Amino acid sequence: MAARRTAVLGTVLTLLSAPVLTACSGSSEDDVRAAAQAFLDDWTGGDTGAAAAGTTDPDAAGALLEQTAADLPGATLAAELGDVTVDDGTATAAWTATWDLAAAPDWTYDATLELREAEEGWEVVAGPTVVHPELGEGQRLQLTRSLPERAAITDAAGQPIFVPTEVVNVGVDTAQVTDLPALASALSAATGVAAEDITADVQAAPPGQFVPVITLRRPQFEAIRAQVFDLPGAVFPTDTRLLAPSPRFAAALLGRVGDATAEVIEETTTDGVAAYAAGDELGLSGLQRAFQEQLTGTPGYTVSVLSTDETTGDPGREVAAVAPVPGSPLQTPIVRALQEAADGAVATQPLPTHLVVVRPGTGELLAVSSNEAAAAGNALTGQYPPGSSMKTITATALLSAGTVTPDAPVACPGTTVVDGREFENQDQFDLGTVPFTEAFAQSCNTTFIQAALQLPDDALAAAAASYGVGSDWQLPVELFSGSVPTDSTGTTKAADAIGQGQVLMSPAQMALVAAGVAAGTPAVPVEVVGAEPAGPAPAGPDPAVLDQLRPLMRQVVLTGTARELADRGEVYGKTGTAEFGSNTPPDAHGWFVGYQLAGPQGDVAFAVLVEGGQSSSTAVAVTDAFLGALG
Repeated sequence: MAARRTAVLGTVLTLLSAPVLTACSGSSEDDVRAAAQAFLDDWTGGDTGAAAAGTTDPDAAGALLEQTAADLPGATLAAELGDVTVDDGTATAAWTATWDLAAAPDWTYDATLELREAEEGWEVVAGPTVVHPELGEGQRLQLTRSLPERAAITDAAGQPIFVPTEVVNVGVDTAQVTDLPALASALSAATGVAAEDITADVQAAPPGQFVPVITLRRPQFEAIRAQVFDLPGAVFPTDTRLLAPSPRFAAALLGRVGDATAEVIEETTTDGVAAYAAGDELGLSGLQRAFQEQLTGTPGYTVSVLSTDETTGDPGREVAAVAPVPGSPLQTPIVRALQEAADGAVATQPLPTHLVVVRPGTGELLAVSSNEAAAAGNALTGQYPPGSSMKTITATALLSAGTVTPDAPVACPGTTVVDGREFENQDQFDLGTVPFTEAFAQSCNTTFIQAALQLPDDALAAAAASYGVGSDWQLPVELFSGSVPTDSTGTTKAADAIGQGQVLMSPAQMALVAAGVAAGTPAVPVEVVGAEPAGPAPAGPDPAVLDQLRPLMRQVVLTGTARELADRGEVYGKTGTAEFGSNTPPDAHGWFVGYQLAGPQGDVAFAVLVEGGQSSSTAVAVTDAFLGALG
């Protein structure tokens, strides 16, 4: 697309007066060229008053140029003057017009200016052909932009995820409202949109205008139909939009499609040239937004000549067209059966809940799920203390250092004191002296704190980094890779060992940790099939360490804190309860991090977080629902 000229020909060009530029060189051809160039310079420079003044009929020419500006809104014109021919008081000047159309490819055509010699020099003959050779009297141009059908984002099987779906636009016809407070209150009760917002929007709109309140899928609308359908002033026009199978379907990763926002248009503007326009259907978030250009394709246009008299019903005659160029599909690793099972599982919880599924060995994100109570993006970017699910990493550090072995006897007292601060097990349970395997399975905080304090200060961070924690993943949709300090000491070091203190993780990164344990080789996260790696692959713990760690995680399911999952196949994992906030007693998140081998969908790793779940049992229950849905 041609670069913007320094002056912009806007929707309505301002009429300015300027002296007519003439030449008197003694050469008629030079004079004609100077007059033609002056006209084109004024026109392309946005000074239509000066351009019109250099014609045989300034009023008619001015109206013509203003009409053209309205017909080609936001366009800028570049003109290149060609050959000039003079013949006894008349002349022609060939020129090439290149219109830099707003959010569309350039429109270029050859045209001719007719000139006539007047008392004070040469003037451009005013007439429609000044603008375009096929424009006649009583006609104008009509520009119609078009976008190609948006390319598909597909699942792992190559099937499109977003498909045209009927929606109902719940709104208000201001001309039909009889009792605005009652209408706003009823619509608010049915839709959840604040009544004061509905009232303000309606009051700000002119009479007869449609004021949108909310857009719902047909099933969602049918659920509230009886509450809203007969309300005076409420109207329900239907439309079709590109939507995923359900409102929450992998929303954090895939994003959504909708009418272009000012933010998205600005984001896709280069050197002042907008690639898209208001009203275009564009990606507003997630992969839909990250791969905007690939998925949207290139706009096209049609330019027609039609009558200025709208009563004639003139359909117009096409004089130029560029077909839109379709985009190309984008494949994700999303497995529909896993995503649907995850969505169903998180829906069993009223608290904000996330479930992320990863393929061991490849790092592919197979499902990214959050329920309606949750901020969907937090499945990928949320920063939460992982609680005892962190013990998978702490155990990695301990086993790597040789501090413990699975069978080593360890003390598990109900409480332990570090630098004057008391740490305790849940309900201060006391196991006495038990094998390290049992301390892991029962999630004994005191065992892990006492052992971790013997490690170098950076040992926990090094173990976490071996799984990719703290990596600067370069992904199209951001993923928080976690944070484990390298220099914690004392009570902070003790708290870090049990996933409190200064340790933070996202559900997605904890799923990647579990996938690394399962596969033996941690992998880089993959959001798009075939994309460049998001970074170097993590080194991974020593294979011998993982051979010791896996039985510990299996025992959690067989005899430990996740016994409810014992009948869900070959499942390994670690529960976690992570305290947060300042309440007394403190609130806590519930975690379960683990993997299933040789399940109905092959090997899968996952992390479940129930925000404010108070206990890991809530996360275990969600995991049970997820695995149960897989069969």
